[in-house]
Amino acid sequence: MRTDFFIRHIVILTSLVLFSWLSALAAEPPPAKTPPPVSTVGQEVAAGSVEDTLKDCLARIPEDGSTGQRMLAEQSCKTAEGTRKLDNAAPKF
Repeated sequence: MRTDFFIRHIVILTSLVLFSWLSALAAEPPPAKTPPPVSTVGQEVAAGSVEDTLKDCLARIPEDGSTGQRMLAEQSCKTAEGTRKLDNAAPKF
């Protein structure tokens, strides 16, 4: 008898939790629109790839960012360029 009572309560509680979760999920606003992609002016090189150059990396940095963000992005591009130069200079086995 107690098992039947326990199972009923579990089913009811589970139903209430699922119902509240589904209603909350349906009430969420749609995701924000993503910004338009940055034009690479005919370039087919992926960011961070071996063929990516310092000039290409710097060209992808948006102008509307803060000064600190731009400086960090420029430093990241320079670090990636240094790593690419070291990888290219390393002997291939």
